[in-house]
Amino acid sequence: MLATALARFPRLVLQPSATSLDFLPRLSAELGRAVYCKRDDTTSLALGGNKVRKLEYLVAEALAEGADTLVTAGAIQSNHVRQTAAVAAQQGLDCVALLENPIATRDPGYLRGGNRLLLELFGAQIKSVAALHDPAGQLAAEAERLRQQGRTPKVIPIGGSNARGALGYIRAGLELADQLQALELQPAAVIVASGSAGTQAGLDLALDHLRPGLPVIGITVSRSNAEQLPRVALLRQQLAELLGVAAPRNAPILYDGYHGPRYGEPNAGTLAAIRRLGRLEGLILDPVYTGKAMAGLLDLAARDELPPGPLVFLHTGGAPGTFAYGDWLA
Repeated sequence: MLATALARFPRLVLQPSATSLDFLPRLSAELGRAVYCKRDDTTSLALGGNKVRKLEYLVAEALAEGADTLVTAGAIQSNHVRQTAAVAAQQGLDCVALLENPIATRDPGYLRGGNRLLLELFGAQIKSVAALHDPAGQLAAEAERLRQQGRTPKVIPIGGSNARGALGYIRAGLELADQLQALELQPAAVIVASGSAGTQAGLDLALDHLRPGLPVIGITVSRSNAEQLPRVALLRQQLAELLGVAAPRNAPILYDGYHGPRYGEPNAGTLAAIRRLGRLEGLILDPVYTGKAMAGLLDLAARDELPPGPLVFLHTGGAPGTFAYGDWLA
């Protein structure tokens, strides 16, 4: 039923094949339990990442509406903005991006390297803002400015996280369920970074239908549980309504002990997790999302706060941004 409901929505095929589900043998040996990694850092556009899945649905909608410009927003090192700009370039669209500096740094590597450098290569028009204090309102105002110039803009929300964008993680959930079946794997939990909420909401809804009882655990990267839980729950409900399927009855599962000191700024646990996965598995994590999510997985596993059995870590990408954090990682 879920696959049939999803098929009603147009999709711009940017990721034509499944990303792999890889066993992490050396990390598993250290933890004393099997850990698998769903490699959404290897999606096929602009050095990979989870936003490609959301943009498949969002940009299909933009093209159907005759848009000539994608308008979005994020941090200077936003993975979402990088991938949105790349899709715009690929489809012959303009891209306007509102960028903030959430950690108030003057580090030239952060300000000009990593994802920010790639925006230049993709031809995005950058507008610096003091803060994204009202992202929806700021994006709407920029879209109106463009309409006054005779353009046809399409707003792409931060992180690609509305119900339409979250369809991408319904598709990912179908993909993951097939891979688990092929491996005859019964994981105890799926761990994912929880930021703009679309990835967790889509995956949670999908697996609630496909693998009832398999928890999707979000590690928050910018907010407390009290702030993040209603965002995930609302988006999950909106997505269920869009698809015409039942929403999960249980509240989303979140842990908020790993996101400090603030969004975009790594802490000691984040940096340790990045170094540990690099040393053990040659796997690149980023300081904003996957480093914090892996720090959560490692700590919760060490304290026996996760259900017993294999774990699946959803790698949402972010490798280009890692190169902007040399002062933290050196």
